Amino acid sequence: MKFSDIPAHDNVKRQLRDMVADQRIPHALLLHGPSGIGKHLLARAFAQYLHCMSPTPEGEPCGKCPACLQHQSFNHVDTLHVFPVVKTDKLKAPISDDYLSEFKDFVTSSPFMDFDRWAASFEKKNAQPVIYVSESEALEQRLAVTTTVSRYKIVILWLPEKMNEQTANKLLKLIEEPFHDTIFILVSNDAAAILPTIYSRCRPIEMKRLSDDVIARYLTDRMALDPQDAMAIAHIASGDINAALRSLDATSVSRMFFDYFVQLMRLAYQRDVKGLKQWSTDVAAMGREQEIKFYDYCQRLIRENFIFNFNVPDLVYLNRNEAQFSKNFARFISENNAEKIISVMNEAAIDISGNANGKIVNFDLAIKMIILIKNY
Repeated sequence: MKFSDIPAHDNVKRQLRDMVADQRIPHALLLHGPSGIGKHLLARAFAQYLHCMSPTPEGEPCGKCPACLQHQSFNHVDTLHVFPVVKTDKLKAPISDDYLSEFKDFVTSSPFMDFDRWAASFEKKNAQPVIYVSESEALEQRLAVTTTVSRYKIVILWLPEKMNEQTANKLLKLIEEPFHDTIFILVSNDAAAILPTIYSRCRPIEMKRLSDDVIARYLTDRMALDPQDAMAIAHIASGDINAALRSLDATSVSRMFFDYFVQLMRLAYQRDVKGLKQWSTDVAAMGREQEIKFYDYCQRLIRENFIFNFNVPDLVYLNRNEAQFSKNFARFISENNAEKIISVMNEAAIDISGNANGKIVNFDLAIKMIILIKNY
């Protein structure tokens, strides 16, 4: 993993390179910020850079020496990975090494570290992965051994906020009285949830959310997505590449939501009550969770169509199908009805989440839409 493989965060990359150049590497470094922005990628790149035998003049690991090759295959003997795991009937005191093979596959397939995806990978469903006290005990034993081939032993600890209090207190001792050749790199999505005494002994570096342009470029370059579709997804993702990728995975669902939205607006405009009744039944058949997500989607489209009328393309985040529909539809959404439509849709989502009958709620909304869509 090279720094250049990671989008954005140029300032953080510079700080990490300067630490090495000035030989002022902290014994405990904390990279923290929102999820899905590449913190763990940077931790891996920094670890590889520290172990690289022939770093480049540009401040990159060479990618060719034995140390780099070992890092790329997750086999570097002086790099330890610590991460949340779950207990099972067979593993009463689990440690990261028990799940190392699964973790390597996860990091390869989800480099921006989607925690929900990691949690869902365990056979024990609904279990919340945790870093247990057994991890601290095993880590202490491993760090007591002298480095094998490198100047440093490096511990990359993903999500220190997932440690229980007992684990955190044991780890605190290792950070307070570190072995001379050990460097901790903590990677956190929620620094405020870390034990304050641990936080105070780390050198924190805050990483900011990714811009929509960076995420759109990533989707265009890596996923071969159309630039307009990529920007629409990036806007919804709010700086989280994992959220953008989940949206991409849910493309078929988004198309279904779009089709139902178009049907609703056309049937309401035509005052087709019979058609709206069937529409209400079809939407209810999606199930409660999908209905709620559908109304969230509808509210976003109403907002985007309202903005569409200002003729400022840079402020509109619609994919190609949505944009094509909005060319003719946006004129029906104005200051006279936009807020009311969004309010009605939000109320419908709340009612459905409260176990109201979906068919009745949907049909009630559809009838109200007949009036609202005409009052533009």
